[in-house]
Amino acid sequence: MKRLRRPSAPPIDPYVLLLLGTVGLAALLPARGTAADAASGASTAAIAFLFLLYGARLSTGEALDGLRHWRLHTTVLACTFIVFPLLGLAARGLVPALLTHPLYQGLLFLTLVPSTIQSSIAFTSIARGNVPAAICAGSFSSLAGIVVTPLLAAALLGNSGGGFSADSLVKIVLQLLVPFLTGQALRRWIGGFITRHKKVLGYVDRGSILLVVYTAFSEGMVQGIWHQVSAVRLAGLLAVEAVLLAVMLALTWYGGRALRFDREDRIAIQFAGSKKSLASGLPMASVLFGAHASLAVLPLMLFHQMQLMVCAVIARRRARDPLPETAVAAPAAGPRTGLGTGTRAG
Repeated sequence: MKRLRRPSAPPIDPYVLLLLGTVGLAALLPARGTAADAASGASTAAIAFLFLLYGARLSTGEALDGLRHWRLHTTVLACTFIVFPLLGLAARGLVPALLTHPLYQGLLFLTLVPSTIQSSIAFTSIARGNVPAAICAGSFSSLAGIVVTPLLAAALLGNSGGGFSADSLVKIVLQLLVPFLTGQALRRWIGGFITRHKKVLGYVDRGSILLVVYTAFSEGMVQGIWHQVSAVRLAGLLAVEAVLLAVMLALTWYGGRALRFDREDRIAIQFAGSKKSLASGLPMASVLFGAHASLAVLPLMLFHQMQLMVCAVIARRRARDPLPETAVAAPAAGPRTGLGTGTRAG
């Protein structure tokens, strides 16, 4: 008889450990005074550069081709900006039994953030899904979120989010949309360089997010905001987010089947429609929440790590699924494969 093998635990992304280490560094050595101002300016510049790279990576031809698949992109946008916020509003009933009001505000903000770009592409590629659709869905969601997320925050969070104003929207547009459009304009000259050095520039992506995390959590330490969160409340938040992620993964997969999308499209819908972007959410939170941004982004940070680990497992299992006979008989589905080579944070 063969010996029973214990199921292997899902691998831990080293980037998750780096994020946790960054939070620990901010707790031990928070930036103060002039150092805090320098870190804040550097994180703003880093995020702007990050979105410039996003814009330079997205082929205009791919974007135009993606517009033809409007049903898929409408489905992803509906999941991101309608279904997610409705579930966030439903979680209001968990206050104060399970969540404190500040944690609930952070959870609600999490549901308003756009989808990811890099990790949606990577997981869709691993699972042999529609990669061009994932590229366009993530990009369209990020662009829409620059305007939609602040407006939803104004409507659902009100003054509790630190206050929303036209100035807040202008800051977000200048920090995210303008660099993205600049990257699109420069793609003709720098697109090839970015493609050839995408691995090195990937470290820029992750380093930018780490810098923003350090800045936000340093400010939280200086403000003494962490005394408001207990271990029990954190455990409750994790449980709520696990349920939220499970519901969205199920809705995007089985909802895609109900809407008669094929397997490759359903994979793109599941990974783009169930995920939230740390890169977009962090700078928006810093503008909308001000000094309370660290507590506001805590639910987003935890959800981000959770979605990476869970989706990595799902993507590997989808990769082992037998392909439909039509896909096996016609392997020349060139543009749907070969993009993205690994899990990355987004």
